[in-house]
Amino acid sequence: MDRLTLPAPAKLNLFLHITGRRPDGYHLLQTLFQILDYGDSIQLIRRDDGKLRRVAGNESVPEETDLMIRAAQLLKQVSQTRFGVDIVINKRLPMGGGLGGGSSNAATVLVGLNQLWRCGLKPEQLAELGLRLGADVPVFVLGHTAWAEGVGEQLTAIDLPERWYLVVVPDAHVATREIFLNPRLTRNCEPITMATFLNGVTQNVFESIVREQHPNINQVFELLSQYAKPRLTGSGACVFAEFDSQIAADQVQQKLSTTWDTFVAKGVKQSPLVTQLKLN
Repeated sequence: MDRLTLPAPAKLNLFLHITGRRPDGYHLLQTLFQILDYGDSIQLIRRDDGKLRRVAGNESVPEETDLMIRAAQLLKQVSQTRFGVDIVINKRLPMGGGLGGGSSNAATVLVGLNQLWRCGLKPEQLAELGLRLGADVPVFVLGHTAWAEGVGEQLTAIDLPERWYLVVVPDAHVATREIFLNPRLTRNCEPITMATFLNGVTQNVFESIVREQHPNINQVFELLSQYAKPRLTGSGACVFAEFDSQIAADQVQQKLSTTWDTFVAKGVKQSPLVTQLKLN
């Protein structure tokens, strides 16, 4: 086997609380990562000359700073493999949308190259490497919808009832760093339990600030709220709503799709990345 084509799925934050801050400045979080059956697709083609190249991808991101290339470099350094890779990505997830696209891309490269290069690292080892690239990478490496704490790396796999999600992609860019620095951001949420979440006593602490600063996003909230409860994922910009069936989600999508970019996806317990590799 000298090539693999693998999914890099999206995630939603079903809620997002900040419970404090570490001495090094990193925010402590509580969230629930819901993996979706929708995302990017990445082809990995093994090279024998050791070179790492992105031969097709998002040209707005310099190759040297692309998380996919950084993931390949990190695994190559740790494994000391002689192999290289050509990376081709079919990008469907918006950049900076709060869907975890870049982190998922990096995780798919780590997991795929571990197999393609025959490195033999266990998922937990790959997750530790992923954490060096970003706090959201481990959940995609381990590939299960999960309750998360710490900076997002303390993961507990959970099974939720099957739901469908309508995701709206506003024409807006949220500067995550600026939102984190906003003095009105709530940083002292009391830690909650799963029971509290299931009772609906949660929020996304970024939502009110993002809606105030971005009229386009606020407009999505107002329109979507006519049909379901809208929520922000991550620090934005994407907004989503939960439905019991695909039919219900599709019906609302038809009402919004003439105005906004949208997609409908199913929430899954196990990542399509993990499912596909088990079948290989």
